[in-house]
Amino acid sequence: MAQKLVIKVTAGADAPERCSQAFTVAAVAAASGVEVSLWLTGESAWFALPGKAAEFTLPHAAPLPELMEAVSASGGITLCSQCAARRSIGEEDVLDGVRIAGAQVFVSEIMADGTQALVY
Repeated sequence: MAQKLVIKVTAGADAPERCSQAFTVAAVAAASGVEVSLWLTGESAWFALPGKAAEFTLPHAAPLPELMEAVSASGGITLCSQCAARRSIGEEDVLDGVRIAGAQVFVSEIMADGTQALVY
């Protein structure tokens, strides 16, 4: 099993099933003891803001706030710096525990030994 799993989610409310799948896989991995790094990019960037995850609904899917909480407990959530800038989101705007970082940090994470990466 991978020591760390990096998941980049590019979808938000524009592709709800793909979005939900990414968050679900991240939360299940975290619950299984895997260190998870969840990257919010593209339309999923909005979920870094307070209250936005609670607005997302998909029948038969776990609520995003619960999934995000599970990931935060065992790993971390990162908002893409370019995605944040394009949406005028600053560090003062995001949920506690969400960091803003760029491609250099993403590449560093996925290149580490024992790391697996998924993109949704």
